[in-house]
Amino acid sequence: MRWFVTRRTCRSHPRLGGRYFLAYRWTPSPMRILSGIQPSGVLHIGNYFGMMQPAIALQSQGEAFYFIADYHALTTLHDPLALRENSRRVALDFLACGLDPARAALFRQSDVPQVTELAWILNTVTPMGLLERAHSYKDKIARGLAASAGLFTYPTLMAADILIYDSDVVPVGRDQKQHVEITRDLAIKMNETYGQILKLPEPRISTATAIVPGLDGQKMSKSYGNTIDLFGSEKETQKRVMSITTDSTPVEAPKNPDTSSIFQLYSLFASPNEIAEMRADFEKGGRGYGDFKKQLFAKLWDYFAPMRKRREEILAQPDYINEVLAQGAAHANAIADVVMTRVRQAVGL
Repeated sequence: MRWFVTRRTCRSHPRLGGRYFLAYRWTPSPMRILSGIQPSGVLHIGNYFGMMQPAIALQSQGEAFYFIADYHALTTLHDPLALRENSRRVALDFLACGLDPARAALFRQSDVPQVTELAWILNTVTPMGLLERAHSYKDKIARGLAASAGLFTYPTLMAADILIYDSDVVPVGRDQKQHVEITRDLAIKMNETYGQILKLPEPRISTATAIVPGLDGQKMSKSYGNTIDLFGSEKETQKRVMSITTDSTPVEAPKNPDTSSIFQLYSLFASPNEIAEMRADFEKGGRGYGDFKKQLFAKLWDYFAPMRKRREEILAQPDYINEVLAQGAAHANAIADVVMTRVRQAVGL
């Protein structure tokens, strides 16, 4: 993929107006990739292995768009200062983990207002039954979240996120596959009603993406309060690792690695030989869970050491994050304008 650097002034966008910034102009790419992450809290290692690491790996395979889903976060986060800080921190952590702004557009969802316009237009053709069958809505209501209209129409906004960039591929976990299927259903509905105006995206389900267990053995999630922060302090990270729930198997007895969160987490960071050695130690007995937790912490801390260093380098450049987000927003807006012009003309606006 080729790209060119230009110096531009953005006057049309309310957040970027009057500022000069570097803007990357991409030549056409064989594949456009779209993924997003919510700034609803501090990122944890489940976010890294579940979304960030696969997204960073894909940035060399096509034209990548990665957005910070601050509109989506409003369904659960109502503290404006926290939302702004979380959004900036997501950008910082993503860049520290290896996202390259020369190969991928990173931007805030709210810096592309066309997405909410498209979401409303999609809402006008969205059957209620389609939204009522959405798994994520049922799951969140079951966990006690308020049944707001925003939460109910979450899949429509996600569909707009995908369709506004003429996305080809959407990497998702199995629990998010339904949202891409809903997106395809809505694109088909729009195309049947108004002509061929929206591209149908394809989900990319990675079977290699591990389910990262939390401290209590459930899937690691901020909702469950069982996370290990991606860039927590050494003391806090060690404390969380040492708090991983285990069974009461005696030190001298053999232990089952396949049911152990310690072993599953260690397998994310260790080499095949190191994983085999820990498995053997589990099965022969003679070592307690405390020793395995210390081994896990050492491996985890070393794994993220280069990323912590890169994060400190970014923090030493006060304008860097703003520049990257401005670059990403400029590129995303250029694509979204083309799609919305097509949609507005088709529907009669």
